[in-house]
Amino acid sequence: MNIRPLVGVIACRREVEGHPAHMVTDKYLRALRDYGLEPIMLPVWQGQGQEDARALLARLDGLVLTGSYTNVLPERYGAEREPENTRDDVDRDAAAMSWVPLALEQQLPLLGICRGFQELNVAFGGSLHQAVQRVPGRLDHREPEGEKAEQYAPVHDLEIQPGGRLAALYPEASTRVNSLHQQGVDRLGEGLRVEALAPDGLVEAISVADAPGFTLAVQWHPEWEPQSHPLYDAIFKGFAAACATH
Repeated sequence: MNIRPLVGVIACRREVEGHPAHMVTDKYLRALRDYGLEPIMLPVWQGQGQEDARALLARLDGLVLTGSYTNVLPERYGAEREPENTRDDVDRDAAAMSWVPLALEQQLPLLGICRGFQELNVAFGGSLHQAVQRVPGRLDHREPEGEKAEQYAPVHDLEIQPGGRLAALYPEASTRVNSLHQQGVDRLGEGLRVEALAPDGLVEAISVADAPGFTLAVQWHPEWEPQSHPLYDAIFKGFAAACATH
């Protein structure tokens, strides 16, 4: 029997039909499954201790921090809330900030996407722009109007930095990616490496500089039809290989 590597996917805490619920969007689970991985949703329980979290992650072969319509609480990086920032998930914040150092401690392959990218930056002491579209010199990175195929279509160039983890996965120096985010990196977290930039200079991909294993986070959404985009495909293949090795 073929045993697939077990990958934990962080949940979002929402209210569904009047009840507290944990949710993971299907596109993340489906992408992981399509690349030979076995995804499981990880609830973001209140009050989970470090030892319980450490034991949980020790049972996994990989960890994914997904995108979400919620944002990291500004207090976590010493900022006041801006008017555009209206949706929080404090339970997920607590789980992500706890799990990131534990995953690195266990050399667990880690993939962050959109909110997960921002969580990694904040976990390393970085800060965020809460409304990139209002920052002088920056593009409007929010999702365009239209059907999903239009929202997830590549809309801006990406410059991949040489010598990094992303460059090792993908041979081209540039490509185009989708863009569906309002927030972005302001101050880069200490110990993080810039892996890719948007045309306006906004950081679009990061890794942990001294991590021996796969630790990569991206601001765009490679989980959307990854097999149709060479860069997205390379990211999921690289993550799947790392999980299989683990």
